Amino acid sequence: MNKVVRMFLFGLLVMSLFIVAACGSSDNNAEETAEQPTDTEGDTEEVVELEGQLVVYSSRNENFVQPLLEKFSEETGIEVLPLHGADPLQIEEEAGNVQADIFISNDLGALEYLNSKDFLQGFDPEGVETIDEQFRADDNAWIALSARARGFIYNKDLITEEEMPKSLEDLFDAKWAEVEKGYAITRGGNGGMIGNVSALRHEWGDEKTAEWIEAIKENAAGIFEGHGDIRRAVGAGEYSFGLVNNYYYHQQLEEPTDNNVGFIYTDQGEGEMGVIANAAGLGLIKGAPNEANAKAFIEWILETENQLAFVGESLELPINEELDPPYEAATKFSELKVQDMPLKELGNYFEDTKALIEDAGLDLELK
Repeated sequence: MNKVVRMFLFGLLVMSLFIVAACGSSDNNAEETAEQPTDTEGDTEEVVELEGQLVVYSSRNENFVQPLLEKFSEETGIEVLPLHGADPLQIEEEAGNVQADIFISNDLGALEYLNSKDFLQGFDPEGVETIDEQFRADDNAWIALSARARGFIYNKDLITEEEMPKSLEDLFDAKWAEVEKGYAITRGGNGGMIGNVSALRHEWGDEKTAEWIEAIKENAAGIFEGHGDIRRAVGAGEYSFGLVNNYYYHQQLEEPTDNNVGFIYTDQGEGEMGVIANAAGLGLIKGAPNEANAKAFIEWILETENQLAFVGESLELPINEELDPPYEAATKFSELKVQDMPLKELGNYFEDTKALIEDAGLDLELK
């Protein structure tokens, strides 16, 4: 075989190997493409697997919070360790050794107080725009999810709507101590009462508010630990009326018995201050041991169905205006004349309000 022929055959061999290699590479690329489909709208979003624990401190009713925490755990696999009945000041006490990731509160004053002391931290969670800015901290360190208003639940068998007090200022009058069966309030350490007194301090100043505390302490026939005790006692006819949040009225209406009750939203008349409002929400603890899980929880709870789950059986009203309450509400929050005070202001009064109540002795006394 001459030299020319050998070079020709060598060239054919090299070309054949090149073609085979190219085909193999093409097949491999096709297989890789089939295994990893491309995102036509951009890079594929990274899926973050959640694991570990989430420690939740809550001062909200356990019956409202626990089902929500169990739902989160079931959907994410994160183990939730709750501490129910937590005091917001416990967060302050543990600042040097942070234990909690999330704090859930029935009182925005407590959340804003913690935020003002730099015990909460903010971020921009997905879905936060569904909550109006007036119901969240400037940096979203706390976010409110459900609203409520103060008023009087009354037993229709004992007293008529016309006979009822219509404003909180009416309770200065000692005549309400003489009404049949009297009236009931919660002790001063209750979160709803703390918010109530803080709002009165904003409206009246400390001196008049302190006199109001002394008046209701003296004139009330019953002082209870919680509002649920009041609504049941009023429904049973043990008291003519009681000072509660509006959702306790709706709860009593759902009882199979003792449900002949009415409700008065206070201070709705011309020249009156408007009903005292408050809200429930949650905050991210600064230095949270499980910060990633805490942020995931906040974004999870901002999903529509979970905002409604937060409201749950409490019968409060969703703050998200796009959501209907998960029950038939007689009065919408937007229809009420509400006190002209930004709810964020409650935090500025929280600490001194507790001292004012304690000085009056209402924080300790039950009767």
